[in-house]
Amino acid sequence: MKTVLMIDDDPTLCARLQEYVAQYDIALLTCGTPSAGLSVLAEKTPDIILLDVMLPEKDGFTVCKEIREQYDTPIIMLTARGELTDKVLGLEIGADDYLAKPFEPRELVARIKVLLRRNNTMAKKETKWSFLGLDIYPDHHKVTLEGQQVDFTGMEFRLLTLLAGNPCRVFNRDELLHELKGMNSDVYSRSVDILLSRLRSKLKDSAQSPKYIKTIRNMGYCFVGKRL
Repeated sequence: MKTVLMIDDDPTLCARLQEYVAQYDIALLTCGTPSAGLSVLAEKTPDIILLDVMLPEKDGFTVCKEIREQYDTPIIMLTARGELTDKVLGLEIGADDYLAKPFEPRELVARIKVLLRRNNTMAKKETKWSFLGLDIYPDHHKVTLEGQQVDFTGMEFRLLTLLAGNPCRVFNRDELLHELKGMNSDVYSRSVDILLSRLRSKLKDSAQSPKYIKTIRNMGYCFVGKRL
């Protein structure tokens, strides 16, 4: 049975989801405050975290940042605010997916399953990918560039491992959106451009003279790092 930690101050929603997801062999742990949620996270090892944005004590964006400082657990942010800027911010600070309230429980379960499958797939891959000047540790959310560790948000790291795990394969924007979030949605198109830009910057890469990520005009992007 998979375990999901839900940090949300809506007891009715928590109770309803707890009962619903049980039929999919998912145990839902619920906490009404960030402090309670972080305490449970420190004691247990949930497979996924559902994190509301509007919380007492502090907002979900702040909590997401705190979680990312210590844990690589996939995070799905839940919020009644559906603005594009909020969605992009959530993804930039380390969330893996974003679902606006109200939502259908079956859609949430589908997204949880997508993240679980992705984690299982990554776990089966080799623990270290070595390229010229770049080492990627997919199981440990770790990257070193010229021997120096580089920090990435959750979505940046997922984008890097997606590209590097499929060298020379060209991904268009829609494919990247689908692979990263398990869905196709034009509303997230800007986030891909932002993620690619930040990824290149942290890799000290250049779109004009790429060492790792190459733009294929009118087609998409591919990883061209030299494998060792």
